[in-house]
Amino acid sequence: MMKIKKGVQLIDQHDKNYMYGGKFGGNFIPETLKKPIDDLTKLFFKLRKDKKFLKERDYHFKNYIGTPTPFIKLENLTDHLGGAQIYAKVVSEANGGAHKIYNATVHCLIAKRAGKKYIVGDTGAGYAGKMLSMAAKKFGLKCKIFMGAKDIKRQRPNVQAIKKNGAQIVPVTTGSQTLVDAVSECMRYWVSNCDTTHMCVGSTVGPNIFIKICAWSTAQISRELMVQVKEEFGKIPNKLKLLNCVGGGSSAMGFWNEFMNTNAEFIGIEAGGPRKSKLHAAPLTNGSKIGILHGAAQYVVQDKEGQISPTESISAGLDYPGISPLHCFLKDTKRASYVSATDEEALNAYKLVSKLENISPSLEPSHAFAHAISISPKLKKSDVIIVNSCGDSLKDKDIIKSKLGTYIR
Repeated sequence: MMKIKKGVQLIDQHDKNYMYGGKFGGNFIPETLKKPIDDLTKLFFKLRKDKKFLKERDYHFKNYIGTPTPFIKLENLTDHLGGAQIYAKVVSEANGGAHKIYNATVHCLIAKRAGKKYIVGDTGAGYAGKMLSMAAKKFGLKCKIFMGAKDIKRQRPNVQAIKKNGAQIVPVTTGSQTLVDAVSECMRYWVSNCDTTHMCVGSTVGPNIFIKICAWSTAQISRELMVQVKEEFGKIPNKLKLLNCVGGGSSAMGFWNEFMNTNAEFIGIEAGGPRKSKLHAAPLTNGSKIGILHGAAQYVVQDKEGQISPTESISAGLDYPGISPLHCFLKDTKRASYVSATDEEALNAYKLVSKLENISPSLEPSHAFAHAISISPKLKKSDVIIVNSCGDSLKDKDIIKSKLGTYIR
């Protein structure tokens, strides 16, 4: 059985072919991308050990992103449900309203070091695009965002923010017109423009270097949380469950990273889709087979012929047929477990949490809150659940209002 190595960062636990456990990840890329991928890999290897670069990163994390983000006990939700104590790491308080700002900021800093004047990225929920447009504006880079036409319609507030920041949105009208197609088109563009342009992949997916950069960037979340948990409890609680929604997997990797060698239980919650539909975006929960998607081997929602199957989720940020190779690795090593929540469960969770507490989670973390609501009454008071509230509901206000008839802010 594959094992997680102690004392070694998870992003570095791959073989010479960049495969995790010999099964997941790798660089399944066209020959035209080999040199830019190699160049970026070498540059990042240097930068992550460069004290000046790390100091610059930490400065912007504190003064631009606004770290550390709050860690709060959800007293009303805990009392309402009974059972476990429920906390939230409110990452949505970061500049821009979501965890994507960490990855975007680091990519812009890397682009500047590489001497690139242009940066491109993909987005589904619009948060990765919004954050990249924000960071690009701050660091003086020209920005282009690829976004599925379907997502452009359902994530209007973030689309408006991207345009306001001066970035160009490229509508993707191929395939399902969602995140999977946006990533594909973004990569195609970069192949032809890599000499002048840096690419930011919005999650822990794609060729290995993009998985590494994203997970390395969002690890800031768990570095903060480790300190906050010890301040709150005096130690890491014996029965600690860290719940995180999982689409591409970026926020979960950041949320879990520092706790990898502790006894904390990791639970990832995928998008189960509409209750009455057979479509979903939950490859880990539904026994999907390994396939190649966006340059990496991973569990992928696919048909009998091995073609990528359509997915469906009310949450644009989770509506992706694949999953980070890192999460595949965590599942197979049994370090993390994965479940799914339906659209209806996520909506109900959003409604309850927003009503009882002074936070308003987007539909992505609402999936994780749904699982917390389900399991908390069955647990003891000594159990502690922490949910990563990684996004703010503002981008989903139109969807929520149409489904529930009201929007609670």
